[in-house]
Amino acid sequence: MRIRPVGAHALLLDCDDADQVEAWRAELWRRRAAGDLAAVDIVPAAVTVLLDGVPDPEPTAARIAGWQPGDTDATADTAEVRVPTEYDGADLPTVAGHWGVDVPTVVDRLRRTEFRVAFCGFAPGFAYLAGLPPELAVPRLTTPRTRVPAGSVALAGPYAGIYPAVSPGGWLLVGRTGMTLFDVRADPPARLTPGTRVRLVPAS
Repeated sequence: MRIRPVGAHALLLDCDDADQVEAWRAELWRRRAAGDLAAVDIVPAAVTVLLDGVPDPEPTAARIAGWQPGDTDATADTAEVRVPTEYDGADLPTVAGHWGVDVPTVVDRLRRTEFRVAFCGFAPGFAYLAGLPPELAVPRLTTPRTRVPAGSVALAGPYAGIYPAVSPGGWLLVGRTGMTLFDVRADPPARLTPGTRVRLVPAS
């Protein structure tokens, strides 16, 4: 892990992989809650963690360099969000072809996987869900759809994701949910936040 200054009041942690990102995200959130770290925002991404609104970046970086993130699963004690999912996406056969299995096997693998929100981006409330092994990564569509319905459950690269609102998108559609994922009146507005465990359970 390497720490770099970003502007006058931010630090960027360059991590080796997604697991290290999650370990540092959990450690930094814990340190901030305990009063050991001053930062307005702690934002994980694919292989980085951004600390923004840091009043004293240089001494903060020196302190972080001496810390070690916890060795245990940082998300083990977090609540699990069960997302009721209708597995009827238009791209299920395409995913099955990439995986070399039939559609029921794809659905079974997805419903059995415990996902974790790695980071958020693309659109408000859009969570990148990690949990599938690297060999099951799938490509995005060559030509994105101009309109993906809200609640669409989809795959791209090593991630699963759920579109919180109608938008263009190039991910492979495997299902849909009626769960509201982003509400500006809620606290927090996003239903799925970094570190949250997620199950895409079949809708009853």
